[in-house]
Amino acid sequence: MISKLLDFFSNYLAHRKGLLPIIGIILILVNLVLQFIFPGSILVTANLFLHIGLIVAIFGLMLAWAL
Repeated sequence: MISKLLDFFSNYLAHRKGLLPIIGIILILVNLVLQFIFPGSILVTANLFLHIGLIVAIFGLMLAWAL
């Protein structure tokens, strides 16, 4: 089950190498906008979208380089 899912995502992302880095950049920009809209929110103080976006972008770059 997991191997089929990994195979599907690998084939899907092989043709869309820039998708994960773009999603990561969008999440980082969402974090920036949320800092101005909801200051003091738990999402803003923890920088949740910033950290998730950074991890997704780095993972996407590493995956694109490997594929």
